[in-house]
Amino acid sequence: MEKILIVDDDAHLRDRLVRAFVSRDFDARGAGSYDEAMAVLEEFAADRAVIDLKMPGRSGLDLARDALALRPDLKVVILTGYGSIATAMEAVRLGAVSYLPKPADVDDILAAFDPEARNASDAPSEIPTPSLARAEWEHINRVLADCGGNISAAARRLNIHRRTLQRKLMKYPPPT
Repeated sequence: MEKILIVDDDAHLRDRLVRAFVSRDFDARGAGSYDEAMAVLEEFAADRAVIDLKMPGRSGLDLARDALALRPDLKVVILTGYGSIATAMEAVRLGAVSYLPKPADVDDILAAFDPEARNASDAPSEIPTPSLARAEWEHINRVLADCGGNISAAARRLNIHRRTLQRKLMKYPPPT
């Protein structure tokens, strides 16, 4: 029986995913934060982990990095409602096998654990062009990641006021 750890600060979503994985014959455990997840990983030899990107305290990227240092054979999928190219690249650089936008169901998550198994026919024949708003969002997040999350430094690089940047970051990412 494969073991999976679900890490999300939203208790409702976390519990729903744990129940769904249990119904598919996984030994599933949940955690709501970085510290709780690391404690669970100490005792629970998970084969897979689904980690939310944005959590109170330390981020899902921090958790992915430290969980993979603790268990190098762990397969990690990052799940987020705040996706950007910069965070996706960082997640993959840290060792995540995939990066999924919310909402995602169990089938999407299971498919993300094995990207090579996806059918080539499932791939779109043409890559959609992102909207101008989406391109701006991704550029801002890439610059912010390059600045180590420092909003003032990112605002200087983008040549915009710090408050303007903060307002833009508070908005949900525009659709692709």
